[in-house]
Amino acid sequence: MMLHIPQILRPEEVQEMRRRLDAGPWVDGRATVGTQGATVKRNRQLDENSELAQALGEYVLRALARNPVYFSAALPARTVRPLFNKYASAETYGFHVDGAVRTFPGPAGWLRTDLSATLFLCDPEEYEGGELTVRDTYGEHAVKLPAGDMVLYPASSLHCVTPVTRGERTGCFFWIQSMVRDAGRRQMLFELDQTIQALRTQHGENEHTLALTNHYHNLLREWTEV
Repeated sequence: MMLHIPQILRPEEVQEMRRRLDAGPWVDGRATVGTQGATVKRNRQLDENSELAQALGEYVLRALARNPVYFSAALPARTVRPLFNKYASAETYGFHVDGAVRTFPGPAGWLRTDLSATLFLCDPEEYEGGELTVRDTYGEHAVKLPAGDMVLYPASSLHCVTPVTRGERTGCFFWIQSMVRDAGRRQMLFELDQTIQALRTQHGENEHTLALTNHYHNLLREWTEV
């Protein structure tokens, strides 16, 4: 499932983040990628060990925590602290696959990458090219969203960022380990939850929404890994 989640960040939050990023310590993006990725990656990345990267990453995590659609879709168990990148002057990241696991602070030590996320920090008219293109069994899907919006997609998919031919593309990206490992079950839970929320909005809480909520939590209890 690919999902567009609008307004993870408000416009004023995007502007403040970009102001701080403009003065950040940017490094060659290949410094943080594996052997396969290094052959197709040409961009810049905010030094992930810098104080700025850590502060802005935590800022994004707080914004995610207040977004109910993100929680419903991802059911996050662990989230890699968000990272930041830039593309300009024909910079690109060719088709690649994200690593299945990443190191994670704490006793677990590792995080399984179930979902990838890209948070756009530039509006589409600010640059040409730079589409996030995700390939799955239904073909290729190009994504270019307004600043502050985010797309969630399977970390198991092949994907790329096409060359930026005008302007500059600044973005944020990270990975999530979900409490529900199976993508099909996770999608069913998301669709059920969204249906419950829509029924509550239309009709208020009643015996039918209560029954559906009971089914939702029983399925979550059956399928979750925590």
